[in-house]
Amino acid sequence: MKKNTVSIVLIAAGVVCASSCKQNSPIDDIPGNDTLYAPVETKPANTDYKPAFTGQTRIAGVKTTTPYGGTVLLEQLDRPWGITSLPDGRLLITEKGGTLRIATSNGQLSARIQGLPTVKDEGQGGLLGITVDPDFGSNKMVYWVFSEPLPEGNITSVAKGKLSADEKSIEQATVIYRATPAYNGTLHYGGRIIFDKSGYLFVSTGERSDLATRPQAQDLNSGLGKIVRITKDGQPAPGNPFAGQNRPEIYSYGHRNVQGLTLHPGTGDLWETEFGPRGGDEVNRVEASKNYGWPTITYGIEYAGGKVGQGIQQQAGMEQPVYYWDPVVSPSGICFYTGSDVPEWKNNLFAACLSGLHVARLVIRDNKVTGEERLLADEGQRFRDITMGKDGNLYAVTDNGRLYKIHRK
Repeated sequence: MKKNTVSIVLIAAGVVCASSCKQNSPIDDIPGNDTLYAPVETKPANTDYKPAFTGQTRIAGVKTTTPYGGTVLLEQLDRPWGITSLPDGRLLITEKGGTLRIATSNGQLSARIQGLPTVKDEGQGGLLGITVDPDFGSNKMVYWVFSEPLPEGNITSVAKGKLSADEKSIEQATVIYRATPAYNGTLHYGGRIIFDKSGYLFVSTGERSDLATRPQAQDLNSGLGKIVRITKDGQPAPGNPFAGQNRPEIYSYGHRNVQGLTLHPGTGDLWETEFGPRGGDEVNRVEASKNYGWPTITYGIEYAGGKVGQGIQQQAGMEQPVYYWDPVVSPSGICFYTGSDVPEWKNNLFAACLSGLHVARLVIRDNKVTGEERLLADEGQRFRDITMGKDGNLYAVTDNGRLYKIHRK
């Protein structure tokens, strides 16, 4: 019993283990749990900031024991950004320049689907996240996020349209929501979009990066740096926490640049990933009305090396991330694994990582991260988005134009 107690302490304080455990040597095999290894992150952190609780960063490593592989299905995509599954098992993919593609699970790729509104394809802008209507089988409706050029600047916008019968175009494309105010910059649009269990849309918006716009993440009169919850027509969804106020579409605030949104398959809770500056990438379990701190608190620093604001990591009334990375891995799209081929992955969170050049697997128990693994790290790819396929496999796209199937061998 004493041995397991010591191991649990090492699990929680993974930073200690990083310096004392060999990377390939198990710490312990606790009954009913994964075999645990040294943390996967071995590079020095950018700061000496202390986590708010044990296990908030550099958790113990885990390794998948079921044989699995990552197969490149195709590599002709043009800067893919978002991917989602169609009811028939095919995959609908956004290309940053403003077109859609449909891919099959065996690597066949459609011609480019036209008919979407013009995007601001510059910097981090373009055609971004995508989802399909829960009733897509009958109405063929598609919803997407894009950076929209307006006379007063660029803006994170949401549009919808109907996939034509011949699947060559989007018909009746209509912008349903704009995260005002517009800003003449090309960074931090957020851009993910998913349906909740009630048929409403969660959408993430960025705070547009610059010092001039950052404070708007804390401003409940601004659409920047938020997660909003809207109807299929772009109106504030019923039951939102700020109903009756100036921006009743707001669900949560204090976000920097959320590029990952997903629902937990068991609890239905909303989870997100967002980019930190230099250090401080976050995983959050998002609750209605909560303030997630940016730019007041962060575990990162400015790219130039100075403190962000007052350089604090905790403040009353602001939520702590469930998990953070320092140095960054740039977690973009995320999903929970709901397949059955790799049982140890059940309800694990998978994050497509850009600068990290891997897919991160996070084991989550009782809303805490208890283990981390890096998949496909030898591929050298900037993974942008990941989704569960209807066939029970994971599918991921990369900035380099690849579509991967991650599957049991």
